[in-house]
Amino acid sequence: MASLEEIRTTRLAKIELLKKAGMDPYPAKVPRDFCLFDARGNFAEYMTGGVGKKAGEEVSLAGRCMAIRGQGAILFVVLDDGKGKFQAVFKKDEFAKETGEKTEKGKSGLNGLELFKLFGDAVDIGDFISVTGTFFKTDRGEESILVKSWMMAAKSLLPLPEKWHGLTDVDERFRKRYLDFIMNPDLREIFKKKAKFWDVTREFMKKQGFLEVETPTLEVTTGGAEATPFKTHHNDYDLPVFLRISVGELWQKRLMAAGFQRTFEIGRVYRNEGSSPEHAQEFTNMEFYWAYADYKDGMKLVTKLYRTLAEKVFGTTKFTTHGHTFDLADDWMKIDYVEEIKNQTHIDVTKASEAEMKAKLDELGVKYEGENRERLTDTLWKYCRKNIAGPAFLINHPALVAPLAKSVTDKKSKKGKNGENSKPADSTRAVVQMFQPIIAGSEVGRGYSELNDPVDQAARFALQENLIKAGDAEAMMSDREFVEMLEHAMPPACGFGFGERLFAFFADKTLREVQMFPLMRPK
Repeated sequence: MASLEEIRTTRLAKIELLKKAGMDPYPAKVPRDFCLFDARGNFAEYMTGGVGKKAGEEVSLAGRCMAIRGQGAILFVVLDDGKGKFQAVFKKDEFAKETGEKTEKGKSGLNGLELFKLFGDAVDIGDFISVTGTFFKTDRGEESILVKSWMMAAKSLLPLPEKWHGLTDVDERFRKRYLDFIMNPDLREIFKKKAKFWDVTREFMKKQGFLEVETPTLEVTTGGAEATPFKTHHNDYDLPVFLRISVGELWQKRLMAAGFQRTFEIGRVYRNEGSSPEHAQEFTNMEFYWAYADYKDGMKLVTKLYRTLAEKVFGTTKFTTHGHTFDLADDWMKIDYVEEIKNQTHIDVTKASEAEMKAKLDELGVKYEGENRERLTDTLWKYCRKNIAGPAFLINHPALVAPLAKSVTDKKSKKGKNGENSKPADSTRAVVQMFQPIIAGSEVGRGYSELNDPVDQAARFALQENLIKAGDAEAMMSDREFVEMLEHAMPPACGFGFGERLFAFFADKTLREVQMFPLMRPK
């Protein structure tokens, strides 16, 4: 079996053969009347002179050679252009009719028999070619094109992987994704569905009266999530900046204060953290913000959105994925954050000490990063969520894990004259107006009644700053300018976001599998 370098050397020699014959191995354009999908779908009409072509009129097709069968006087070539496949038939007798004449379509200056021979000498599986001829059916009834002339569209120097033996290594598949798409055409359908997924999302939000906006991807301080950001340097301003970790949460809230009542954005976010089947460092999210609405309004809208996505993109609301079965058409349960952890682990995260939580995690065999109360609480919840099939909404989160959400009134806190909290709630015991859709043991979105009290927000930022100083890389940065905006007043609002993880769960794939080009460590 020849090595890749030997194959490349042989194909380089074939390029010289093409050039010597007067054929450009990499022309800027080749004859092509329509795609192969249309050729097959409208074959009958073309045969009778429909769709802009007279019956028997020559047509040109183009695509990659995926198979070459036969030898000698007749060759059968399967072309694939990504949208469809079509068979091209090369008959020596047909090319012989052109002997003595220079082929015009091939633009090579060769007569028919010379052009037929050149195909056998210079074309390999993997090459892109253009063929010109007439439609016909083979004796076996296969819709085909009887080739009169051909020309190279792009000569391959390296072979395609073998159908059953190539690209078996998962990392190699992701690293050479283009080959993965060629050899596994069904994979393309996933990304067509993913494109539709975001199209349906955009259409849904606009029909609900939301304005699509664009917010900065480079920020002086990151906000809207708890994650380690990617850091870079702005040369002109000579200051450090960060790639955003949310789709403009703090910017869209500024728009709420400015009088925009409903906004949304679909865009890329970046988080400098670990990889897993549900996590990547770069991914697409959608976030919306809705003035004069609260988290209960948000849950109603999100239920409708998720059902719409399921029905329009996947044609069903019933899914079996990631080891769970659920139906989005069912009533969505409400799961209490603290009570669910207590039920599954017998730990009350509002009362237990850090030592008690660490002991429980050790007992459960769960690894945890960070030893502060927030990280331990979050890790206990993540252990519990894997047992929930859904659909459900997780509610009543401790304020500690949601620094941007409005608190639910704490019965134990001191009240003002109007029954409101007279000072920021204790983040250990207070709960917030937050909701997270849960399906197949995972969180697939996050929303809340947005915190618009500047005093409370400043106090929560101060707590996050203390976590950062204590070494928590995922704690949220303080944003004084955002607090200043709140001091000018922002109306009550509901905010919500979800990412392509939701699509991955619907498709029963890992997050990396539904990314066209996931980040890979260089070889």
